[in-house]
Amino acid sequence: MGLRSLLLSSDEQTVRILRRVLSDLDIAVEHSRSSEAAVRHITRQRFEAIIVDCSNPEEARGVLHSAKAAPSNRRAVAIVLVDPIVGLRGGFDMGAHFVLHKPLTRERARSSFRAVRALMKRERRRQVRVAVQVPVECRGFGSSITYRGKTIDLCEGGMAVQFVGRVVRESSFRFLLELPGMESKLELEGELAWDGGKNEGGVRFKNMNEEQRSALRHWLNNQLPEPEQDDPPVNCQLSDLTPGACYLETASPFPVGTRVTLSVKVSESQVQAAGVVRIMHPEVGMGVEFNQTTPEQRDHLRQMIETLRANGEKSPEIQVEPDSLEPISEVGDSASETEDSLVELFRNQSNAPVEIFREQLRLQRHTPEAR
Repeated sequence: MGLRSLLLSSDEQTVRILRRVLSDLDIAVEHSRSSEAAVRHITRQRFEAIIVDCSNPEEARGVLHSAKAAPSNRRAVAIVLVDPIVGLRGGFDMGAHFVLHKPLTRERARSSFRAVRALMKRERRRQVRVAVQVPVECRGFGSSITYRGKTIDLCEGGMAVQFVGRVVRESSFRFLLELPGMESKLELEGELAWDGGKNEGGVRFKNMNEEQRSALRHWLNNQLPEPEQDDPPVNCQLSDLTPGACYLETASPFPVGTRVTLSVKVSESQVQAAGVVRIMHPEVGMGVEFNQTTPEQRDHLRQMIETLRANGEKSPEIQVEPDSLEPISEVGDSASETEDSLVELFRNQSNAPVEIFREQLRLQRHTPEAR
């Protein structure tokens, strides 16, 4: 099944450019000229992307709100096309993941939609459910009560479970899964997302580390007859690096809240580290804060930084792949105290125009930590 997008626009030139670009990327387009028609499509069909021309900001905001409220489209990638009077910040304030300036050109649209398509694919794969019935048990944090049941289906983002008896709703549970073919049980943290009655419930996974996410993804891929291939990684140029973060220059940046994997190739080996996009400048670049919550993540990060700094004055190329698109509240605490100058810059200049941000970036390079 191909990728599908909904486009709301009455601008013929914009529609013509996007139809051509999206067709080249194998993304089908459902075109609506009015917000009413767009909302009808959103409530009846599933789309991997919602593209809204912001010629009428109130209508655009209403369509995006409808998409977030629709169960089948709440995780769709949201793209807003803005006029200069609205600006990038106005588009992001509407809840957009990507904001593109009008008038569009085919080249700029193609570059931006490369990152869009990569996220569309990842988000769809995360929601592919595999029917499987295996024992599951869970316990609330700080509780001695153990609940048991069996899974109904499973995906990267969560699972449906039939419990033996009612489960007390708590903010978080620790689940133990015994999946066929795995040498040991998979331990995951999750929360009850919905109650289906008859002791059935939906679980949303949270706070997964890289090892857990990789193990679950590998198992799910092995259950699918023909797993969909991810897009090639986005090539980025390293601009700035500190122990806690980096800034990457690219015409195809990923939106704030995207979990990403960074890779650097050295001879025949590849060094990887994980992070979260904290700041994004369309067609310019993105700031990534590294994940450092586990010993494994810290070790991967140390290897990457050593590899990057071994290049001396050369600016190495980094390949970036999206892992998932999450609300900021679910990708770790970005408000915790830090002494990292680049992380602080991401926080303090998140709303600054790109020209001011890049000037601040240039100035902070002269701090001892950034060398």
